Amino acid sequence: MTAPTTIGTWFARLPRWLRAVIGAAAVLLGLVIIVRPTTSLGVLAILIGAGLVLTGILELAGGGEEDDDERTPPWRIAMAVLWIVGGLFVLLFPGLTVRMVALVVGIGLIVNGVLSVIGAFGRRRTLDARISSALLGVAGIVFGLLALLWPDITLFVVAVVFGARLIIVGLLELWHALRGTARTTRTGEPSTLARWGRTIAAIVAVVLAVVAGSVSASLRGGSPVVDDFYAAPRDVPDEPGRLIRAEPFTREVPDNATAWRILYTTTNEAGDPAVASGLVVVPSSGDGDYPVIDWTHGTTGFAQPCAPSLLAEPFESGALFLLPEIIDNGWALVATDYIGLGTAGPHPYLIGASTAYAALDARRAASELEAADLGDQTVVWGHSQGGGAALWTGALADSYAPDVELAGVAALAPASNLPGLMENLPSVTGGSLFASYVIAAYTAIYPDVKYREYVRPGAEVTVREMADRCLAEPGAAVSVLTLLGLSRDPEIASTDPTTGPFGERLVENTPPATISAPLLLGQGGDDQLVVPPAQDAFVDAYCAAGQQVDYRVYAGRDHVPLVEPDSPLVPDLVEWTTARLAGEPVDPGCTRSER
Repeated sequence: MTAPTTIGTWFARLPRWLRAVIGAAAVLLGLVIIVRPTTSLGVLAILIGAGLVLTGILELAGGGEEDDDERTPPWRIAMAVLWIVGGLFVLLFPGLTVRMVALVVGIGLIVNGVLSVIGAFGRRRTLDARISSALLGVAGIVFGLLALLWPDITLFVVAVVFGARLIIVGLLELWHALRGTARTTRTGEPSTLARWGRTIAAIVAVVLAVVAGSVSASLRGGSPVVDDFYAAPRDVPDEPGRLIRAEPFTREVPDNATAWRILYTTTNEAGDPAVASGLVVVPSSGDGDYPVIDWTHGTTGFAQPCAPSLLAEPFESGALFLLPEIIDNGWALVATDYIGLGTAGPHPYLIGASTAYAALDARRAASELEAADLGDQTVVWGHSQGGGAALWTGALADSYAPDVELAGVAALAPASNLPGLMENLPSVTGGSLFASYVIAAYTAIYPDVKYREYVRPGAEVTVREMADRCLAEPGAAVSVLTLLGLSRDPEIASTDPTTGPFGERLVENTPPATISAPLLLGQGGDDQLVVPPAQDAFVDAYCAAGQQVDYRVYAGRDHVPLVEPDSPLVPDLVEWTTARLAGEPVDPGCTRSER
């Protein structure tokens, strides 16, 4: 009696050329996905949808290659239907967000993996078929969990899973078609080539799953952990600038210095009480009464674990490379983390008033640390994000903290012209990371600025996930690569962020020309992030408003190299600060010099 025809045997009886076309299509599609895993979301939807459908077809085609009879097992039919339905869903709705794509892919992989593991225990299956099915199932479950747990790198998961799987299975199908080799022997048993091919594919899939899981764990393990020191106690003082607690701090502190981390009270952007953290560093030897450099750090991130006092390099991570010079000159350092970094947020990234409050209140609170023995004089230094914060600190010092004796403000490559900065970010490699911090802060703090109005739906998940990663965190690089891929679409932003409520808030947070202390503004001539034309326009506006400013442009210096130890800015900054602490007058009005 002739055995009943099943789906698997029906596929095997298709014309060889058609089977070759299907196999070649799977190989080519797999290669495209692997070579361009960060293609635009619209194209990615087509690739994923087609890949899912092809996977389902090839799953049905493999029905007779591992079983001892010709009946296609129900679990294999279920898997094939799952792949095909999922693929059609993605193809019919190509406007899915990355999160929805992650959901479809993740659930499909997990269910497929579970069914494959269950199918490995079929009574009529050979030992090698059981092993390969179980291994493929486990690999699928691992990849599915990665897709769901880390949706903004789903593109890379898809590239590894579908690309590799389609290539391997497609090559096997192509081999069968071109050689005319039966998928099963005349006795109904799987051929040796089919067995070994499937086993090799399973081993490769497991290896890739282990590698992907290890990489995922290492990337996710790069974020620092917030400890109990940063938790606000129940009895927080009502007034700002009060010290809550302090404890010794030694990480990356020079041998000739002593340091503490502090928790203190301040004021948020709404004018409500808040808590912030920071660092205090003083010379180990000296007579005390140290003049203070009130440091406002450059960008470290938006999320709570991104506080400099939590990072492996607490000073250099925020672009403070000159701590040895500070200590050697007999000065002390007070460095705020800002609100929302270390302490509860949100962090007011590039939002002026609250960052100035945090800097001024850190200075006030540090004076209560008796062991530090700080003097009364203060000079503010800040770079990039912190440069803008330094400008705001100088602008608000007289009204908010008249008790702080401010001798000068040095703003270095400051984020001053915020609309100009946002306009430039799309042209900067990795600028999307900084943009994600701005978007996260402004949408969290200002109700009239909304994600859906300024960020493309396809990029929103990646932008949100990116904003949760610190600048120095390994996972941030993955997010940047993902978003660079998505930027092959015309725009990441759905609306120009310098327009509407977002644009109005950016202008609102441009530092005002109300700085009474002497002002030094340093700028790199080759700065690619805070570009000189935007800084020039900001300085012109300051000058027109009657603000005194000593504007110095350093030729050949990019954004961070401007403040590195070998920069010509460094001796100028030390000399200028020494003169301010000595009470020497500055030339009134605006001066500009090329260095």
